[in-house]
Amino acid sequence: MKYFIYVLVIVIGFSAMSFDKSYNGKKAENNSINIGLSNFKKALEKLKTDVQLFGEDKISTEALQQSLKNTRNSFKEIEFYIAYHYPEFVKTNINSAPLYRLEGAGTTSYTLPPEGLQVLDELIFSDEIRDNKEQIKEITGLLFNKYNNFYLSATTNGISKGANKTLPLRIELIRIYSLGVTGFDTPGSLNIAEEARHAFLGMKKYVNDDAYFKNFDVKKANEFFDLADVYLSKNTDFESFDRIEFYKKIVQPLYEELEGWDGNPDDLKEFSGWNVGNKNFFSSDFLNPYFFTLLKESEDNKDLRSLGKAIFYDQNLSDNGRMSCATCHLPENAFTDLKAKSPSNVEGKTVLRNSPSLYNAVFAKRFFYDMRAFYLEQQVEHVIYNEQEFNTSYESILKKLKSDSKYKQAFRKAFKNGKVDKMNFSKALSSYVASLYSFDSDFDRFMRNEKDISDDAKKGFNLFMGKANCATCHFVPHFSGLVPPFFNENESEILGVTKAPINKKPLELDTDKGRANSIVKKESSWIYENSFKTTTVRNIELTKPYFHNGAFNTLEEVVDFYNEGGGEGLGLKVNNQTLPSDKLNLNDAEKKQLVIFLKSLTDISKNKN
Repeated sequence: MKYFIYVLVIVIGFSAMSFDKSYNGKKAENNSINIGLSNFKKALEKLKTDVQLFGEDKISTEALQQSLKNTRNSFKEIEFYIAYHYPEFVKTNINSAPLYRLEGAGTTSYTLPPEGLQVLDELIFSDEIRDNKEQIKEITGLLFNKYNNFYLSATTNGISKGANKTLPLRIELIRIYSLGVTGFDTPGSLNIAEEARHAFLGMKKYVNDDAYFKNFDVKKANEFFDLADVYLSKNTDFESFDRIEFYKKIVQPLYEELEGWDGNPDDLKEFSGWNVGNKNFFSSDFLNPYFFTLLKESEDNKDLRSLGKAIFYDQNLSDNGRMSCATCHLPENAFTDLKAKSPSNVEGKTVLRNSPSLYNAVFAKRFFYDMRAFYLEQQVEHVIYNEQEFNTSYESILKKLKSDSKYKQAFRKAFKNGKVDKMNFSKALSSYVASLYSFDSDFDRFMRNEKDISDDAKKGFNLFMGKANCATCHFVPHFSGLVPPFFNENESEILGVTKAPINKKPLELDTDKGRANSIVKKESSWIYENSFKTTTVRNIELTKPYFHNGAFNTLEEVVDFYNEGGGEGLGLKVNNQTLPSDKLNLNDAEKKQLVIFLKSLTDISKNKN
């Protein structure tokens, strides 16, 4: 990633989590949290002093790097607690990704530079550290001031508390695995093992210092905490770290054990797409599809899905009577059309972009490559009114449905009110699309201990999670840009995608401006120029050609593109490329293993519709 010039000071403040804004009027009940909050403040004070000394050439680069490590380790011991109760504050001010971001204000927005521990990790562990002295000083000062403000409020007013004491622990396990050991959290140091050790240590202190947990098998939990400490002490190398063994021996069994520890209400129901009753990251119930739709679980049923399927395949609903949803999303092709760009309703012409798979499409908070739709039902609306696609209206479609006796009967069967209206039409389609889930691949079954896979596939997964840097954008377990650990927002990335595979000369950048040109006007910013939604790589074996422009025909071509560092790594001028431009240096065997792993994510067994 690029290093950014820090030019803006943001108003100090913090926001509480939307699902819990209560205060207990005193410090946190758990003493380990009080101590942890204080220790992090002291570590930040030491870091601030060391940054000043480094700027005056009074301490070495190594001394400053160690000071940052100590500060980050201190934060990791309390991250599970404050990132659960104050997720927006932590994400934006304490540990945000080193990328520019937009902050909305009514119908407008402001472009804000990155700040926090991740940014410092990238800057302080870079080769250009001495060129970044002033930037490091500014970011450290801002971080100290914001946390100090938070700390003073916390010690005066108390820490916001949710009803459920165990959810923060389970969320942290997701965070460690999806953001920690992938290097997402430590883009400069890649200090994954040491930080994970401190995260487990903080959780252990919390569990053993709170009377609530005496009702459960703390001894069993401590065995996993201790096992994690030993494992992470011995396995410190980023590239050789075995993410499969770490998950199966430590993360998953502890995650499952904690699942039964709290019968209190689900604090996250309205905030997160994660299903709190889940016991394995790689099972089909990890995410809750109804969090992502207007359709409620209580409304969904077999008759509704059947109605949605009929609508999905009905060409008569389009203006010219020749186009249905299945025109671009064919089930035999994992609900894609295998074309570089999908056909329009005009013979010989295409729409702007490639057709993505509908498998697991429901698990998103933004839709289309340019992320112009905010929920699944809105995506359908764009297709209906698009002149290049259905070129029609809800009024016209509903008129056709009402004139068909079979449809009228199907609506009466699917809905208590029996109405043939826009809302019921949308819910029927949502029901069908939401049923197209795919979490039973060979790799999923392997991670659930139901079968084995090849050594090459295992090595490929570890490459995906480590050296190949894939999982810092395609987050496990969905393998998309749906951001963990709360799974309530989507990322887009600027890759510098070319018009053709990189072995075709001359190399040229694709001209599609992506998200910057979407109808979401407040996102019309240079930071989203050529930015596209990060889609899932599940079933990627079946969904060629690749990227938004369908310019790459094989997975090998895609891997070669990433291996070179995207467009910028290939020497092309790309504004604000979010993909690191450094070459991955994958050898031929590693590239092959990565492709083998990707193919192990293939699964269309749930298409029973």
